[in-house]
Amino acid sequence: MRRLIVTGDDFGLAVPVNEAIEAAHQQGILTTASLMVGAGAAADAVERARRLPTMKVGLHLVLVEGRPVLPPREIPDLVAGHGEFSADLVGAGLKFFFRPGVRRQLEAEIRAQFQAFHNTGLSLDHVNAHNHMHLHPTVLGLILKVGRTFGLKAVRVPYEPLLPSWRAAGGALLPRAAAWLLTAPWSGLLKARLRRAGIRANDCVFGLHDSGNMDADLVLRLLRHLPQGVTEMYFHPATRRCPETERTMSGYHHQREFEALTSPAVREALLASGAQRIAFSEL
Repeated sequence: MRRLIVTGDDFGLAVPVNEAIEAAHQQGILTTASLMVGAGAAADAVERARRLPTMKVGLHLVLVEGRPVLPPREIPDLVAGHGEFSADLVGAGLKFFFRPGVRRQLEAEIRAQFQAFHNTGLSLDHVNAHNHMHLHPTVLGLILKVGRTFGLKAVRVPYEPLLPSWRAAGGALLPRAAAWLLTAPWSGLLKARLRRAGIRANDCVFGLHDSGNMDADLVLRLLRHLPQGVTEMYFHPATRRCPETERTMSGYHHQREFEALTSPAVREALLASGAQRIAFSEL
């Protein structure tokens, strides 16, 4: 049986992102969204989500490349001079792993983001992390620890199967294989820890290797290679260009991804595939 979760990431980043996610659920195939609770348009995103009871919403934890929920003075080792998280993913990961003081600050920020989501009154569909930082063993451990208090039931596993992904995208096998070799062991560890903790998860994703380039043609090809089990297909849509998306995702084609989510051809292909559209909370 094929089941498909269709997610819009970075909900709350900017109004054009929120507009796209709302429209993609109302007019397209999107089933769930991942909310950045500390982002500038989070309040607008929450207002839209409350109008859309059939769209499920999860927490998109931001621990790098973004704004914290806690005041920077409370988490000085997590932020740079401008009061935002570091954009150095490797450096941040090393600090998370080796420095107990940083881990205490990290736990406090993760708890604050869970609490901020709880305060919206929305039901928690799932949790994932910006730039897939929940693959980091320390971050995952804290998510599982803190999440128990807030009803955590599902987490994204960012594992993209190499051959179906390559067949759909075409070309560039070596870079795709290198990325797969780098992430697959961590995804396997993540999946095993989630299983032991009794947390639900998808079997695989599409969108990891083609992030920002999930246009309608690619999505149609991916639907033809949809494996058995639970697949998540995730997007970064926006109705128009804006400073917030350009700052950290300048090479992304947000409007094309929005067009893919609302494409009649994609809707028809998904229906023809026989795959059931679901959210994480329906696992």
